[in-house]
Amino acid sequence: MSVTVRWAPSPTGRIHLGNARPALLNWFFARRHGGKYVLRMDDTDWARSTREFADGIEVDLDWLGVKPDLLVRQSERTALYDAARDKLIAAGRLYPCYETEEELDRKRARARLLGKPPIYDRAALDLSDEDKARLEAEGRKPHWRFKLDGKPVIFEDLIKGKQTVNTASMSDPVLIRADGSYLYTLPSVVDDIDLAITHVIRGEDHVSNTGTQIEIFEALGGPTPIFGHHNLLTDAQGQGFSKRLGSQSIADYREEGFEPLAVAIMATLTGTSVSVEAFDSLDAIAEKLELSMISHGSARFDPAEFAAVNARLLHAMPYEQAANRLSALGVEGEAGWNLLRENLNKFGDIVEWNELLTGPITPVVADEDREFLALAKAALPPEPWDLTTWGTWTDALKASTGRKGKALFLPLRMALTGRHDGPELKSLIVLLGRTECLARLP
Repeated sequence: MSVTVRWAPSPTGRIHLGNARPALLNWFFARRHGGKYVLRMDDTDWARSTREFADGIEVDLDWLGVKPDLLVRQSERTALYDAARDKLIAAGRLYPCYETEEELDRKRARARLLGKPPIYDRAALDLSDEDKARLEAEGRKPHWRFKLDGKPVIFEDLIKGKQTVNTASMSDPVLIRADGSYLYTLPSVVDDIDLAITHVIRGEDHVSNTGTQIEIFEALGGPTPIFGHHNLLTDAQGQGFSKRLGSQSIADYREEGFEPLAVAIMATLTGTSVSVEAFDSLDAIAEKLELSMISHGSARFDPAEFAAVNARLLHAMPYEQAANRLSALGVEGEAGWNLLRENLNKFGDIVEWNELLTGPITPVVADEDREFLALAKAALPPEPWDLTTWGTWTDALKASTGRKGKALFLPLRMALTGRHDGPELKSLIVLLGRTECLARLP
């Protein structure tokens, strides 16, 4: 069968790693099966949804490397939802309710006191036309609930296996607010039918929603997609990512200089049986990752592992991939990139490391090493130089001074680079050349 998936964010804030997980898992599934990827903006929350946030989601997806085949906005599709609303009302599955939020809270509290589940009692179904007219004359506006069948809904989950949702233990869900705006559930089902969505891949917190939505699919006479519910990504403390709680956004990681592929790897491979390693592309992940590889346990994000993955990507990055970014930073030269990349934690670090090649640097010379460094300067081999020059030079110094190990190498590094860490000196001195090395040695 042809595959069509969708990712349906609410543009009520900047997306975070927890949002990126289903966004990318759907992308991988579509790529793996040669399918279609729909980006659907669930922007029916008029109070919180903004075009600015929607535009930001598109920017973040593009940065991650996800290119939707189709973009739709629920705010532009109201006529479809209105038609579905009318069909459900005519079928007796959608009914008006006039209780205020305070009245509903009192009902739930009373049920708890009586040891009963706090589900809606369907009192609105007993209202006569005269009752409804009286309530509306008082200024009350109805919200609308979907009447559940109250039978077990059974479906085969792509990730979690056979699932049963008992709708008899659930309140009839509100599909339309008193102000006439739609909640998530009805537009989602209508769009899945209209857009011919074949697979819905989302977080495991939606399992109970799936039971409700399958009933709505059936009530509207539409085909029901295949569902897969993945484990949720949590932060290092085990807390869920949240826009409202200010979780670090994808935009934040971009501004901090992380690689988009590192973000994608951590967002999707955490909590799977696939090792978190430096894949070289999204397609490579898509080829490797199957939904069956997603764990049923927790998926906890590790910042240290994230930093390590980001560094490994840079260490393996070929010059051709880095060239344009290097030019934008004013850094040139394939040999320099190949030498310095293994010292990078973030790409922007190359500017500082490149100063080892371009200078100026401030040599660091300990008093006890001055005589040794003078001998080293005098013993510097003549050019031409290659990768054997360093060994020739240091072997001669070892023989003439008796120094070895750290006592031999560290003073040379500190004098030539001004720092105790850095790239291999056997390669660095070849790029510096004899004249520059002489200038840096005291």
